[in-house]
Formats: sequence, C-alpha cells, structure tokens
Amino acid sequence: MTSTRQEPAQGYLPVFASLSVRNYRHYFIGALVSNNGTWMQRIAQDWLVYTLTGSGLAVGITMAMQFGPMLVLGLYGGVLADRYPQRRILLLTQMAMMLLAGLLATVTFLNFVTVEWVYIIALLFGIVTALDNPARQSFVGVMVPPRLLPNAVALNSGNFNLARLSGPAVAGLLIASAGVAWAFLFNALSFLPMLYALATLDSSGFEEVPRTGRGARAFREGLSYVAGHPRILVTIILVFFIGTFGFNFPIILTAYAAKVFDGGSALYGILNSMMAVGSVLGAILTARRESVTPARMITMSASFAAGLIVLSLIGWLPAFMVVLVIAGLAGVSFNTMANASVQIEADPAVRGRVMSLYFVVMMGTTPLGSLFTGWVTDSYGAPAALMVSGGICLAAAAGCSYAFHRLGLRPAETV
Repeated sequence: MTSTRQEPAQGYLPVFASLSVRNYRHYFIGALVSNNGTWMQRIAQDWLVYTLTGSGLAVGITMAMQFGPMLVLGLYGGVLADRYPQRRILLLTQMAMMLLAGLLATVTFLNFVTVEWVYIIALLFGIVTALDNPARQSFVGVMVPPRLLPNAVALNSGNFNLARLSGPAVAGLLIASAGVAWAFLFNALSFLPMLYALATLDSSGFEEVPRTGRGARAFREGLSYVAGHPRILVTIILVFFIGTFGFNFPIILTAYAAKVFDGGSALYGILNSMMAVGSVLGAILTARRESVTPARMITMSASFAAGLIVLSLIGWLPAFMVVLVIAGLAGVSFNTMANASVQIEADPAVRGRVMSLYFVVMMGTTPLGSLFTGWVTDSYGAPAALMVSGGICLAAAAGCSYAFHRLGLRPAETV
C-alpha cells in the first residue's frame, strides 16, 4: 500500500487507535516484554556500578560508554535504515543485544564482573543501539498509515514508559532478594518475544517507502534536509538540550536513593517507577491528539524543566515522589510530541536519516550530559545537579520559543 505525506488533521483519536493495525499490534506486544527487560537491566547496571565504585561519576561513565557510540555511528545507522528494510536490521540488532545481555548475566553469575566488564559491555550495547534506533523509530511509519503516526509514536512511548513503571520496581526487588545477575538474565530472555514478533509480521501490510543510495552522499542529503526545514531543526535543537541535560535521571536518582533519602536499590527502583507513572500518563494524553503544535512542545519542555528545579528544593520523600510523577508526565509529553512532529514533517525517503539525527542529539549527547551531571552530583550534591539541569533546560525552552516566533511558526500552527 503506497501512501504520501499528509498533514495531520485537527482532532482526537481513540487512545489505542494504532493497535487496530495487526502488524503494529504484534510489534507492540513484543516490545512491551523487551522494554521491561531493558529497564530491568538499566537499573541493575547502574546499581551494580554504584555498588562496585560508590561513585556517581562511575555511573556517568557507564552511561557515556553506552550512549557515546550514538554520536559516532548514529547518522550511519540512519543511512542504513533508509537503504535496507528496517525489519531485517532490527532482527540482527535485537539478536546482538540478547547475546550481550546474556554475557553480562554470565560474568555476574560467575563473580567475574568488574566495573571494566560493565564498561565494555555497555560500549558494545551502545554500538548496537546506534544501528538499532533509527531503524526502530522509522519502522513505525512502515507499520501504520500517516494519519495514525502520531498515535503510534505516543503508544510506543507509553509502551516504553509502562515498562519503565514495572521494570525498575521489579528490578529493585529482584536485586535486593536475588542479586543483579537475575535482572540481566531476564533482559536476555525478554528479547525472544520481540524477535518472534518481527519474524512473523506480514510485509504485505507495510507502507511503501522509497530506498536511498549509499555512502557519503546519502549522509549529506539527510543533514541538508534537516537544515532546510526549520520546524525540524528548531525541534531537534530543543531535543538536544533536554536530552543532554534533562534526561540524566539515573545518575541523580541513584545519589538521591543512596545519600539524600538513605535508601537502597528498592528505593531507587521505586523512584524510577514514580517518574514512569507520570510518563505513562503523558504518553496516553498525547496519544489522543492527531496534531502537534510548537506551543505544546514548548509548554511541556518548560514544565519539565520547572519540575527539575522544584525537585531540587524538596527534601521530603512523599512530596518528591509526587513531583517526580509531574516531571515524568511533562518530559514524556515533550519527547513524544517532538518525535511525532519530526516524523510527520520528514519525507519518508529520508525519515531514517532524520530520526538518526534526532537520536544522535537526544541520546548520543548523553555522554556529555552524564559526565557533567555526574561531576556536579559528586562535587555539589544531587539537589544541585537537579537545579543546574533544570535551569539549562528552562533557558533552552525559552530560546527555542523565541526561535519559533522568529521563524513565523506561531504556537497555534500545526506541525
């Protein structure tokens, strides 16, 4: 079935509209299981590193190792996603991730694990993720028609954050009762449903997407396309600041759980889950909209930044948890809107390369933000890290709001 790029109509959709598409429904279920395993491993990995070293900076280095390859390979991953069938790429990357999770589980069970082992495996995960992410993001536009794309992107976000709600809580309890190795093993096994879903999708139901050429020319075409589309460019600039300085919660929450609130791994899992509650709510609210406006994106990014600042001023755990929910709602609402607006605006022929740039600036710059946040956390404390991160994000939201107005992209204009 061939489709052309369409501007979304104003209005509302049923929250789960995209699940009416068989291929997307099967993919969604497989991803839900896999995402739970991913979040369990993230929590277990961060806690293992903190236990081995006692350093927030070491947790930051682990994140830098895992997300750093996105800076180097992310755009190349976009070229691959536009040239080759995304499903084929995903089958290979998901199998590679399963093997890496199994390796980390094995060395941990055998008591061979050191922080160097974690760094190496995190780096390998990062390399595979750099090739996986552009294909996974652009694959959504292959499974659903253009009208359902914002809804599918929001449901993907809800899926990821629903797992973020359950995964950290289960991981925290599992670590406390049985050890981190079991969380790594669960993650390895969680890739099996996703691999089965990918292998059994009906390709006759895919949207037709033109394939691009190879090499440096395709790479340059993607960058030129973004540079020539101000809606996409300003959105990606805002994503850079929010992703680099705002989405480094694992580092800060680790320190909050251990030092500010004198808790352990179970509390760390609970704090992540509280933020995930808001994230799921944000994804559900966003899923009902057929359109995205710059005004909504700016509002949500500024609300997220304000939430970080408020959190830095709170020392009472129940109130901290409540504001975590609000910050999670605003953060995921912004991320979902930005993702959907970029995918809608991008021509299908370059969508993989555009989304690779999107994730380079959101995830590939995480090493810079994680090292900075880890240093602030170790030097001045977790509340100071939240205050600084929130201030940078709030300034970025104000600057991009001004840019939207200067470009004539008024808040009421639908992207």
